[in-house]
Parts: sequence; structure tokens; C-alpha cells
Amino acid sequence: MPTPFKQRYTPILHLIRFIKKDEEKDDGDDNNDDKEEKEGEGRNEEKEDEEEKEEEEEEEEEYLEEDEEDEEKQREEKKNGREEQEEQQGEEDKEEQEE
Repeated sequence: MPTPFKQRYTPILHLIRFIKKDEEKDDGDDNNDDKEEKEGEGRNEEKEDEEEKEEEEEEEEEYLEEDEEDEEKQREEKKNGREEQEEQQGEEDKEEQEE
């Protein structure tokens, strides 16, 4: 018959041995896990950087489009202003000629 000590603690000793063996196996894997985690973080950072760049490019495009629209409006206003001035001058010239 096994002694009461062995009956109670044998399963615990097996667990301790198993954990120690598992830790020894994990030691080599931990380095790889750390590398994989760092690579994963690097990939996430790269994705975030790419997303930020895309957002910045979109914002720049929007600003450029707005600038182009503003320039077109200014050109039209200048043309309209010139036409109005020409019309006013033409009317003034007609009035002067009538006088």
C-alpha cells in the first residue's frame, strides 16, 4: 500500500513536473512569441501609418479641390466684374456721346 503522503501528493508532484517541463519548452518559444508580438505590433503600426497617410492624402485632395473651386469662383467674379465695368463704361460713353 502506498503511504498517505504519496497518495495525497503524487498528483501534485506530477503537476509540478509537468509545469516545469512545459516552462522549459516555453522558454525557447517565448523568444519567438516576443518576436511575433513585436512584428504584430509593427504590422499594426504600419497599418495605422498607412491609414493616416491615406486620410492625410484625402484631406489634401479635398483642400486642393476647394482651392480650385475658389479660384474658379474668383475668375468668374472677375469676368463678371469686368463685364459690368465694360457695360457701365459703354453706358457712360453713350451718355457722353448723347450729350
